[in-house]
Amino acid sequence: MSSTSAELLLSPVYRHAQRTLGDWLEHAQAGARHQAFRTRLALAALDAVDRHRLARWLAWLCLATQLRGDTGLITRLRRLDANLYQLVAETLSRLPASMATSESQHRLSA
Repeated sequence: MSSTSAELLLSPVYRHAQRTLGDWLEHAQAGARHQAFRTRLALAALDAVDRHRLARWLAWLCLATQLRGDTGLITRLRRLDANLYQLVAETLSRLPASMATSESQHRLSA
């Protein structure tokens, strides 16, 4: 049986970084310093392509949380990694205009 869609192959480094970042996002308080350190190590191992993939994933997450009125995610990203935050902010500004409201863009820049 043939597939009509292309399969996205993600590197093991990317998958590890995404899982680690996901754990960091879910566990805001418990062991925050230790988890942030693990997350920074995982992010440092990413190459440029995987870093951009992760930024796109995070930009969509940020948009979803902002549309619900929560700006905590983008604030946490800024504290975790300034370079990743900047990349996410740039990526968020490129999302389709029908998805990114001016209100969510304003919250990001605040």
